[in-house]
Amino acid sequence: MIALEELLDRFELDRGDVTRWVENRWVLPEQRDKTWIFHEIDVARVELILEVRREFVIDDETLSLVLGLLDQVYDLRRQLGRLCDALATQPPEIQAAVRRALPPRNGRARRRSGFT
Repeated sequence: MIALEELLDRFELDRGDVTRWVENRWVLPEQRDKTWIFHEIDVARVELILEVRREFVIDDETLSLVLGLLDQVYDLRRQLGRLCDALATQPPEIQAAVRRALPPRNGRARRRSGFT
C-alpha cells in the first residue's frame, strides 16, 4: 500500500490526473484520514492506464472504453480459470467427454453428424 504522494512521485503523475481517475472510478483507493491509500491492485491499474495512454495516445473517453473492455477480458479469464478448475475435479470420463466436445484448436468448427 502506498499513499497518494508516493504514487505521484513514483510515476511522476499530476494530482489532477489521479483525481480524475478516481472520480471516473478507474482506480479505487481507500480513503484514510485525509489521503488516499492505493493498494497493489490500484497501483497495477495506474500502470495499466499509463501504458494504454502511452501506447495508444487516446483521450479519456476512449480510455474509459478500453478499460471497460479490458475489465471484461480479465473477468472472462477468471471465469474460464474457475471453469477449468471445476473440470479438473471431475471424473476422467467427464473430462474426456468435454475434450471431445471442444472444437479443434485452430478455431475451425468441425462437422458433426446431423449438423451442417
